[in-house]
Amino acid sequence: MKVVLFDIDGTLVLTGGAGARAMTRAFADVFGVRDGLSGVSLAGRTDTWILSEMARQHGFEYDEPTFQRFHQTYLDYLTHEVQQRGTGRKTVLPGVRELLDVLAVRDDVSLALLTGNFSGGARLKLEHFDLWRYLPCGAFAEDAPERNALLATALARIAANDGPVVAAADAIVVGDTPHDVNVALAGGARSLAVATGSFDVQALRETGADVVLEDLSDLRMALSVLGLADA
Repeated sequence: MKVVLFDIDGTLVLTGGAGARAMTRAFADVFGVRDGLSGVSLAGRTDTWILSEMARQHGFEYDEPTFQRFHQTYLDYLTHEVQQRGTGRKTVLPGVRELLDVLAVRDDVSLALLTGNFSGGARLKLEHFDLWRYLPCGAFAEDAPERNALLATALARIAANDGPVVAAADAIVVGDTPHDVNVALAGGARSLAVATGSFDVQALRETGADVVLEDLSDLRMALSVLGLADA
């Protein structure tokens, strides 16, 4: 039995910058600072880390009630931003839906998320594209600020949701950034990096990813590199 853990942004879908705009608007509402994301690197980071970095750069500390207010404000704005037309490219990335369709009906693989999104944000984004139904659980930004801590959480959550109990060596992390690859390297999983986000094939190869593809459009190739090619 294998577990395939998917990142969201730049791996499964593009949301035209909806998350960044919602984060910026929520930070302005809660902390009173416009353009709070300026100078903050987003790719592969968790939403929890991003908020902490925004606050640090602007000299703020925040308590749990403030975090919860920010979190809800962000989700409210994200709901609007994801649905807005004409605000960047919003699409399911090549081959994603076809691959999920094939994997979802197999009994030798379990699918889940390993994402830097808050769980509510992950759901909003994936439901917009009708992909949430494929990925019933996983690890999210609320679980740990640092992405490397999310692999063990994802595997434990799969088991807790009547999924298989697997070792990290039987997990494959699919993502589009060096941080996704680092999760696998740090935790003893395999990695499949796709150049559908901010990093090209060469940059991803230099991270030590097990396999790098331009995208997931070649279904036969994707299944093969996942170790799930049909006999």
